[in-house]
Amino acid sequence: MPETPPGHRPIRPLHLAFAIDGRERHPEPYEASSCIELARLAERGALDFVTLDDVPAPAYGGAGRLDALAVLTQVAPATDRIGLVAAVTATHHGPVPVPAALATLDRVSRGRAGWTPLLPDADALLRDGWADAAGFPDVTSVEPGPLEGRPVLAVDATLEAPRETAARHADVAYVRVGGPHSERLAYEARTDLRRRAAAYGRDPDRLTVLASLAVELFDPADAVVLADLFGDWHRDGITDGFHVRPADPRRDLARLVNATVPVLQQRGLFRRFQPGTTLREHLGLDRPVSRPATAR
Repeated sequence: MPETPPGHRPIRPLHLAFAIDGRERHPEPYEASSCIELARLAERGALDFVTLDDVPAPAYGGAGRLDALAVLTQVAPATDRIGLVAAVTATHHGPVPVPAALATLDRVSRGRAGWTPLLPDADALLRDGWADAAGFPDVTSVEPGPLEGRPVLAVDATLEAPRETAARHADVAYVRVGGPHSERLAYEARTDLRRRAAAYGRDPDRLTVLASLAVELFDPADAVVLADLFGDWHRDGITDGFHVRPADPRRDLARLVNATVPVLQQRGLFRRFQPGTTLREHLGLDRPVSRPATAR
C-alpha cells in the first residue's frame, strides 16, 4: 500500500488544517472574537488554514444565518498568515452575493481566502464558470476581483459525486475517515482522486488530499499519539495532511498546537513557520491565470 518505503522521509510537506467550529453545531451564532482567538492560535502553530461552516437560517428558527464569510472577513485583519476557508451555501442570495463576498475576503486577507461550496451539484456550478480561474465573472466593476486570481477551492470528496468535482476543479480535497479501516480508506481515496485528476489532464500533485479526522484530545499525551499517526500516514503516502474536526475547538486546538505540532517539528515532519503569506503559497500552488471580469 505505501507509495514510499518505510522510514523514507516524505518529499511533500505535511499540511494541517483545523475546523474552528468543531464537529457539533452550536446553538448560538458564531462570535467573531472567538474565531479570531482560535485563528490566531492556529497561526501560531503554523497550520495551513482554518475552516468555518456556513449555516442556513432554518437551523436557527429562521432568525438569520451563520455567515462564515462575514465572520472570516472580520478574522482576516486580526491575523497575518493563516488561511481562511469558508464552507458556504453557494445558492444563497443575500445583501452581498457569494462571489463578491469571497473576493472581499481574499482581498482583506491579502490572498488567504478559500471556500467549500455547500450544494448538491457543485460540479455543474463550477463547470458553468461560476467560479473559474477568471475570478468570479459575476463580480462587476463595483467589487475588485480576488487577489489570488480565485480563492482556493476545497471540496469534501468523501462521497462519490463530489469526488469527481474535486478531481476536476479542487485545489484541496477532504476525505472523512474513521473507524478500524481508516488507513486503508484514506489511502484508497487519495489514490482514486489522484487518478481522476490525471484523467482530466491535471497534475495530481496540484491536488492536496487531506484526511478529515474527528479528534478529541482529553489528555496531553493524546497529542503525541496523534503526532505518531500523522507522521506514519504521511510517510507512507496515505495522505498529504489532515483536516482536524475537534470535539472542543478551544481545548483540542490548544493541545494540537502546544503538544502535537512541536513533536512533528522535532521530528522534521512539519514546518516551524509559514514561509509564505498566501494560502496558495502554504499549499505550494501557483497563482491561477485570470481573465478580466465582464460587467453586465
